[in-house]
Amino acid sequence: MDDERHDPRRSVERSRLLRTSFAVITLAALACGRGSEAGSDTAVAGVAVTSTRPEGSYPMTLKVTSSAFQQGGSIPSQYTCEGKDSSPPLSWSGIPSNAKTIAMIVDDPDAPDPAKPQRVYVHWVVFNIPAQTTSLAENASKSGMPAGAVQGKNDWGKPEYGGPCPPVGRHRYFFKLYALDTALTGLKDATKAELEKAMKGHIVDSGELMGTYQKAKK
Repeated sequence: MDDERHDPRRSVERSRLLRTSFAVITLAALACGRGSEAGSDTAVAGVAVTSTRPEGSYPMTLKVTSSAFQQGGSIPSQYTCEGKDSSPPLSWSGIPSNAKTIAMIVDDPDAPDPAKPQRVYVHWVVFNIPAQTTSLAENASKSGMPAGAVQGKNDWGKPEYGGPCPPVGRHRYFFKLYALDTALTGLKDATKAELEKAMKGHIVDSGELMGTYQKAKK
């Protein structure tokens, strides 16, 4: 302290370091505050609410339904890996007159554990469904899609529907429909990411149906 008292340069340097340290601590505290707010925004009943929709501004007025389960209801086991793994019957309405084709993505934002979700698992990718189509029959993925419709790759690497098969807990499955103002070309074995990129700027309306599933206890 005697040295600092007799050497003004050391005193100035120490003051500068103290001010810098205080600024760093303040910024860290603010960052932690933002992080905790983000956490509270995404936590709903122990399940992370992850946006899995393509970027962009577009309406969401299409009505998507299934005769097999209600909105937010449990998906019957016959449409899962514990049953026949058939794609469920789906119907929709409200496709705009300027739509040329329809695309669909089915995914699960709760994988692998709804309490600690780490990824969005893709179960079905479909595009170039003719715009006049208003439904898909049960097991359409394997028994026959509408003429022109193309199935892309799910996260098992297969161009077909793969039903719910959650390793733990009750997961949510979103059947998301997109009305597009164009037919998509240049896509081969498209993944969800590739389809979303191709749809950008072409979505004229959308809608979704959400069902849940939890494996039977053995």
